[in-house]
Amino acid sequence: MNQSYLIKPMLNEAYPIIDYGKGVFLYDIDGKKYLDAASGAVTANIGHGVQEIIEAMTEQAKKVSFVYRSQFTSEAAEKLAKKIASLAPGDLNWSFFVNSGSEATETAMKMAIQYWQEQGIYTKTKVLSRWVSYHGITLGALSMSGHTGRRARFVPLLEDFPVINPPYCYRCPYSLEAPSCNHLCARELETAIKRIGSDNIAAFIAEPVVGAAGAAITPPKDYFKIIKKICDDHSILFIADEVMTGSGRTGTILACEHWEVVPDIVTLGKGMGAGYAPIAAAVASEKVMKPILAGSKSVMSGHTLSANPQSCAVSLAVIEYIEKHKIMRKVEEKGEYLRKRLEKLMDQFSFVGDVRGKGLLLGIEFVIDRKTKAPFPRTALITQKMIELAKEKGLIVYPAGAGIDGVNGDAIIISPPLTITEQEMDELIDLLAETFAAFSKQIQID
Repeated sequence: MNQSYLIKPMLNEAYPIIDYGKGVFLYDIDGKKYLDAASGAVTANIGHGVQEIIEAMTEQAKKVSFVYRSQFTSEAAEKLAKKIASLAPGDLNWSFFVNSGSEATETAMKMAIQYWQEQGIYTKTKVLSRWVSYHGITLGALSMSGHTGRRARFVPLLEDFPVINPPYCYRCPYSLEAPSCNHLCARELETAIKRIGSDNIAAFIAEPVVGAAGAAITPPKDYFKIIKKICDDHSILFIADEVMTGSGRTGTILACEHWEVVPDIVTLGKGMGAGYAPIAAAVASEKVMKPILAGSKSVMSGHTLSANPQSCAVSLAVIEYIEKHKIMRKVEEKGEYLRKRLEKLMDQFSFVGDVRGKGLLLGIEFVIDRKTKAPFPRTALITQKMIELAKEKGLIVYPAGAGIDGVNGDAIIISPPLTITEQEMDELIDLLAETFAAFSKQIQID
């Protein structure tokens, strides 16, 4: 192949060139088929090559693809905002459209700080978060992230926003079990607030199900109710980062609905455009917007392509497709089926330490000893090897961090398109079993 000048994730690696996609499958230019069990980056929620979405893209492109949000609005953007307001729980009614999850979480952070400023409170500028979390790669979003590996190069530029442990029941930092643990990992937040001072804290941000940093770490039943009450008691906004978990990924439009909690601000992305166009959003409640509407009347954020009609039309078409085909109704059922099939692999492969998650966002953590939960040595690069083996078999899985320190641990995420069939889930399991079998032979040799 000729010299490439494209900066890829690994500059010395040869990546297959994808020719086209159809449903849950991708096909490269050599004709090899890949089952996309990761939805790319937990993004392609309705699969590849959906004709209705292609038609919506074409129709909007015929009209107008771009207008600048400070000069015009568009029918597509207005309709999308109205649709999200009708679907989101509580009074989460106001959408600020951006292009990526990182931009969405930064916008949410700015909204939270501005909410207090509009009321004459200028000391509340910190946004607390959890370790073993990921909220985006831009500096503000990375400051909120407790992803040790992704923070490492930029620590001098980052704020120290991560302050508490995640609800990592498989590796409880207190060596306890829910619910008898009294949800200490949630109650840590109150201690952190008292140490820092609520007068300095604008918001607390968390993923309902931890994604890239923790391979679908899922909290126990009352965790988020406790978190929300602590935030309310100390006049701190609660931001739910639903970039990965929202848009139906767990079977509801927002994952936080499973825990019966309505955040003050929520972020969406990834599945919001299902990979057909770059789009994300920070969605604010009436509570958050009230002082802004009464004050400056402007949210201080924005990007050139924010609320562009092309992406908004695509996102609206994706939501309407999900509604028309009643896709969310079957997500939990499919997730339960897939999870049980994954758990059966634990009988065959001792290095599968834990299977967890919600809906079709499932994680598998690998260990060298299931009894002690000891991780593989960091130098063994287990996650990388597993992904490479899977790809050779024609299976795409998503890398994730693991380990309570965010460093020593290996895991993958299984997150196929929500449209996956039972037959395709069986094929996924067969390919994963082949991958694990190949890995078993490799570690025996090593």
